[in-house]
Amino acid sequence: MTAHRLVDAARPELAGQAGRILAPIEAELAATEALLSQRLASDVPFIRKTGEYLFEGGGKRMRPALLLLCARLLDRNPREAVTYAAVVELIHTATLVHDDIIDHADLRRGRRTVSSLWGSNLTVLLGDWLYTTAMKMAIEHDNLRVIDRLCEATLRMTEGELLVLQRLGDSGLTEGEYLEIIERKTAHLFAAACAVPALMRPADERARGALDRYGRSLGLCFQLVDDLLDYTAREEELGKPVLSDLKEGKLTLPLLLALPRLGAADRRKVEMVLEDRAFTRATPAEILELVAREGTLDEVRALASRHADDARAALGDLPDREERRVLGLAPDYVLHRKA
Repeated sequence: MTAHRLVDAARPELAGQAGRILAPIEAELAATEALLSQRLASDVPFIRKTGEYLFEGGGKRMRPALLLLCARLLDRNPREAVTYAAVVELIHTATLVHDDIIDHADLRRGRRTVSSLWGSNLTVLLGDWLYTTAMKMAIEHDNLRVIDRLCEATLRMTEGELLVLQRLGDSGLTEGEYLEIIERKTAHLFAAACAVPALMRPADERARGALDRYGRSLGLCFQLVDDLLDYTAREEELGKPVLSDLKEGKLTLPLLLALPRLGAADRRKVEMVLEDRAFTRATPAEILELVAREGTLDEVRALASRHADDARAALGDLPDREERRVLGLAPDYVLHRKA
């Protein structure tokens, strides 16, 4: 894997920082990409074709990079770490494939989604194949604690998505309920990616706790920044239309915090978008103006910044090595990325 996938997602002033994050694990990242290509070379043509399409589309590979850095920090077996890095990327990709079906999404990262090209029936089975392949790979190193942790993360992610679907269009969703959803949907896989190396032999319970906290906080920061980007980034940066979440009936934190402060007429604009699943009676510009006026973008960024601080603080319980300092760069990268 080349460094540009993380570098391109950062603001120009952070591109060098992204390069520093990736530099210590360049060889392991390349091995992870090679392993993914090998495992996607199915004798079923549809799997091979769509697998190539998915992974050619890029992605930041944030979770595998974190796992590999944590593995180096703890002096874990590089070959085993590469396997688990590929596993977490396959799990993540499977969730994206299924999410795009559920959301009827046409674009991801500026490219057509697999479901929009090949249809939902085939694509849902592709997602199942990716999940199953990930777990089959995880079994190869015969570590039940690692397998259990990866299964746990996958279960929590699925629960998070179920909670999202149950609350589509629900303007009564609270901040606490929303944070619970994103912890399940996003933070659990970040935490698992970081904690897996501490579960590799020899297991290190103290390191596991610290890396778990680090990954959880970083994952929450990552999702909150995602929420912000839906309101602040340009379509060409996002690779999809702005306010896509709202159009799908999903209320994220910037708008959730603004809703109770809105007058009846402005609140009705939001409700019309939720009802129509389209910007037919209220425009994206009107919704963006409401959120900007209420100042909730700054509030969400402050919350994301606190989670970034929590992630950095968790590293204090880990060995004082260069890899720990590199992991300390990731919260700033996540907080200031542009896509």
